[in-house]
Amino acid sequence: MTILAVIGFCIVLLVLAFLLPRLSRPVERGGSKVLGVGQRAGAKAPGPLGRLLQKPFSKSRKAVHKSGSAGRRGRAKTPF
Repeated sequence: MTILAVIGFCIVLLVLAFLLPRLSRPVERGGSKVLGVGQRAGAKAPGPLGRLLQKPFSKSRKAVHKSGSAGRRGRAKTPF
Protein backbone atom coordinates (compact mmCIF):
# COMPACT_ATOMS: atom_id res chain seq x y z
CA MET A 1 0.00 0.00 0.00
CA THR A 2 2.80 2.41 0.87
CA ILE A 3 4.60 1.58 -2.35
CA LEU A 4 1.51 2.45 -4.38
CA ALA A 5 1.15 5.73 -2.50
CA VAL A 6 4.76 6.70 -3.26
CA ILE A 7 4.38 5.74 -6.92
CA GLY A 8 1.15 7.72 -7.17
CA PHE A 9 2.75 10.74 -5.51
CA CYS A 10 5.70 10.55 -7.92
CA ILE A 11 3.37 10.46 -10.93
CA VAL A 12 1.34 13.42 -9.65
CA LEU A 13 4.56 15.32 -8.94
CA LEU A 14 5.91 14.54 -12.42
CA VAL A 15 2.78 15.93 -14.08
CA LEU A 16 2.69 18.93 -11.76
CA ALA A 17 6.37 19.68 -12.38
CA PHE A 18 5.78 19.56 -16.12
CA LEU A 19 2.71 21.79 -16.07
CA LEU A 20 3.55 24.16 -13.19
CA PRO A 21 7.29 23.98 -12.41
CA ARG A 22 7.31 26.71 -9.76
CA LEU A 23 4.41 25.22 -7.82
CA SER A 24 5.93 21.75 -7.86
CA ARG A 25 8.87 22.66 -5.60
CA PRO A 26 6.85 23.10 -2.36
CA VAL A 27 4.96 19.89 -3.11
CA GLU A 28 8.25 18.06 -3.62
CA ARG A 29 9.66 19.46 -0.37
CA GLY A 30 6.51 18.46 1.50
CA GLY A 31 6.71 14.89 0.25
CA SER A 32 10.38 14.75 1.10
CA LYS A 33 9.68 16.06 4.59
CA VAL A 34 7.08 13.36 5.25
CA LEU A 35 9.41 10.63 4.04
CA GLY A 36 12.24 12.14 6.08
CA VAL A 37 10.22 11.64 9.26
CA GLY A 38 9.91 7.94 8.47
CA GLN A 39 13.58 7.73 7.62
CA ARG A 40 14.61 9.31 10.90
CA ALA A 41 12.26 7.04 12.84
CA GLY A 42 13.71 3.96 11.16
CA ALA A 43 17.24 5.13 11.82
CA LYS A 44 16.63 5.09 15.57
CA ALA A 45 16.61 1.30 15.60
CA PRO A 46 19.92 -0.13 16.80
CA GLY A 47 22.70 -1.32 14.51
CA PRO A 48 22.13 -2.84 11.09
CA LEU A 49 18.38 -2.95 11.70
CA GLY A 50 18.31 0.85 11.70
CA ARG A 51 20.04 1.03 8.34
CA LEU A 52 17.67 -1.60 6.97
CA LEU A 53 14.55 0.22 8.20
CA GLN A 54 15.55 3.62 6.87
CA LYS A 55 16.51 2.39 3.39
CA PRO A 56 12.97 2.26 1.88
CA PHE A 57 12.32 5.84 2.96
CA SER A 58 15.60 7.09 1.51
CA LYS A 59 14.89 5.32 -1.79
CA SER A 60 11.41 6.86 -1.85
CA ARG A 61 12.82 10.34 -1.20
CA LYS A 62 15.24 9.80 -4.07
CA ALA A 63 12.36 8.78 -6.35
CA VAL A 64 10.37 11.89 -5.39
CA HIS A 65 13.32 14.15 -6.20
CA LYS A 66 13.96 12.37 -9.50
CA SER A 67 10.36 12.62 -10.66
CA GLY A 68 10.17 16.32 -9.81
CA SER A 69 13.40 17.15 -11.56
CA ALA A 70 12.46 15.02 -14.58
CA GLY A 71 9.21 16.95 -15.00
CA ARG A 72 10.96 20.30 -14.78
CA ARG A 73 13.68 19.11 -17.17
CA GLY A 74 11.05 17.96 -19.66
CA ARG A 75 9.27 21.28 -19.40
CA ALA A 76 12.53 23.12 -20.10
CA LYS A 77 13.00 21.15 -23.33
CA THR A 78 9.57 22.02 -24.75
CA PRO A 79 9.50 24.80 -27.32
CA PHE A 80 6.71 26.81 -25.63
